[in-house]
Amino acid sequence: MRKAFTLIELMISVMLLSILMLFLYKSYADLNRSNKQYSVALDQLNKRELIKKTLYLDLLMASKKYVIIQHTQREYDFISFKTKHSLHRRIEPFVTYLVKDHFLYRLESLYQITSININSEITFDVEKLQRVKKFKLFGTRDHKREFYLLHMKLKDNEDILLKVKVLN
Repeated sequence: MRKAFTLIELMISVMLLSILMLFLYKSYADLNRSNKQYSVALDQLNKRELIKKTLYLDLLMASKKYVIIQHTQREYDFISFKTKHSLHRRIEPFVTYLVKDHFLYRLESLYQITSININSEITFDVEKLQRVKKFKLFGTRDHKREFYLLHMKLKDNEDILLKVKVLN
C-alpha cells in the first residue's frame, strides 16, 4: 500500500486548481466592473431625484407675490421667486433658476434677482445643478388655485415634468 501521491497526481491537481482559480478571478473581475457601472448609474439617479426634490419644494413653498418668469430664450426661462425652502439656512430666501451655457444654476439670496444681469452688490449661494436642453416654467392665471408646470429636458433627452400646487 502506498502512503504518498505521485508527482503526476500532484501536477494534475495543481493544474485543475489553477484553471478553477482563473475562472473565479474572471468572474470576480466582471462582478467588480458591473458594480462600478451600477454605482455610477445610482449616483446619477440620486442626483436627478435630489434636483427634482429641490425644484418641487422651492415651487411648493413659493410666495405668489414675488414670482418672476422671464422667457429669455426659446428653450430656457429665467425664474425668480421668494420661498420658504432654503438649502443654506436662510429665512424666506429668494431663489433664482437660470440656464447659462446649457447648465441649470440655482441661486439663493436674501434679495430678489430680477434679470440675468446680476447686480454685483447682491451676495448669493450658487449650485450648479444639471446640464439641460430645456427649462420652461408655466403658471396658471387663476390666482385662487396657483399651479406651476415645470418642463425640463436633460442632456440625455430625459423629460422631467413637475406639476406643483403652491401652498401659500
